[in-house]
Amino acid sequence: MKRALQILALALPLSIACLSAPTQAGVFNPDTFSLSNGMRVVVVENHRVPVVTHMVWYNVGAADEGQGETGIAHFLEHLMFKGTNKRAPGEFSKIVARNGGQENAFTSSDYTAYFQTVAVDRLELFMEMEADRMTNLVLTEKVLETEKEVVLEERRSRTDNNPGAILGEQVTAALYLNHPYRRPVIGWAHEIKALSLNNVMAFYKKWYAPANAILVVAGDITAAKLKPLAEKYYGAIPAKPATPRARPTEPPQSAGRTVTLKDARVRQPAWGRNYLAPSLLSGETQHAYALEVLADIFGGGPSSRLYRALVVDNQIALSAGSQYSADDRGPSRFGIHASPKPGVSMATLEAKIEEELAKLIDGGVTASELARAKKRMQASAVFARDSLSGGARTLGAALAIGLKIEDVEAWPERIGAVTAEQISAAAKAVLKEGRSVTSYLLTKKTG
Repeated sequence: MKRALQILALALPLSIACLSAPTQAGVFNPDTFSLSNGMRVVVVENHRVPVVTHMVWYNVGAADEGQGETGIAHFLEHLMFKGTNKRAPGEFSKIVARNGGQENAFTSSDYTAYFQTVAVDRLELFMEMEADRMTNLVLTEKVLETEKEVVLEERRSRTDNNPGAILGEQVTAALYLNHPYRRPVIGWAHEIKALSLNNVMAFYKKWYAPANAILVVAGDITAAKLKPLAEKYYGAIPAKPATPRARPTEPPQSAGRTVTLKDARVRQPAWGRNYLAPSLLSGETQHAYALEVLADIFGGGPSSRLYRALVVDNQIALSAGSQYSADDRGPSRFGIHASPKPGVSMATLEAKIEEELAKLIDGGVTASELARAKKRMQASAVFARDSLSGGARTLGAALAIGLKIEDVEAWPERIGAVTAEQISAAAKAVLKEGRSVTSYLLTKKTG
């Protein structure tokens, strides 16, 4: 939840310095119900403007793909805009535009989601269209091959032409020895090229069904008004059993790994380290909330311990930070990053980071650090509550990975309950060299 809540908070101009912890129960206070075919429905009321965000989340992502089919979940996301028995390719998006709406979709390792933000009086139209493409997608070989080139170009522009992104893929592949998180969401180019119409349609029929989906509507709507519409459009889709999400598990790790990329396109060298970490649903889950607070204290911004030590006090780095998200269905990662100032060697930078890590593990965090981090993090829930789409995104993502609404609603309280002793225990359990990948992004001299 922290990742979603903090992203939403960044879009709002208020100062968290004047905010205290949330006082009302919960964060979004949603209403929920289920349809007879197994589809879950969540309603988040926000009546400030006559607008709604309508989202459909599918419990399938890149980590659910079969061997040799990397990228198929993301590829299908593209193809879902290509037409049904009722609508021609591209017509869906044209209707959204004609009705003054905004739309998009995204795929992660754990879920795929589609959304439209529209005037509330247009909601029924978009519910009908989204329900239609849940089961009535029509594809041809020509459409498939054309869109395949679009996806391959997306991979070239975002990954293959970006040394940092290339390194990121290699680090991820090294961090997860067996878990499918090791595969890139966009897929490997040679496997994208090999995807066939039969592959895609089989994946679609396996995963795109009401029992594998969550409808989340946030904005100027109530559950009482939404329920008959949901039953009319989504409830009419025939039921079938939910698809099991069977994934390989990660074995114990005992050897630290190093990944180095030298590339002439690199203008700013960078150092990174990722530790295999538990999430709220995988591994030593008791450490998840403590790790969220630890990431904020150690490297969560310009007032964090790592930033002050490297950038402000010793002036050996241009940037430094840490990040962690507990919101994964499988094992997560605790990441640290820094970029050296010109003239500072990578060895000098790394030695200082190791020193700060040793201080953290040996001495823990202070009471004042803990109090400030909790206040910042709980304030992010206040900001997220004010966002029109915030509840839809946060609740949809949580439910799609297997969390419960109570986990989202209780997040501020659970963060507030984290102790310095729990943070120390989490740091000692997770920040171990044997379960880490250290990365170096370096400039390659030419000529």
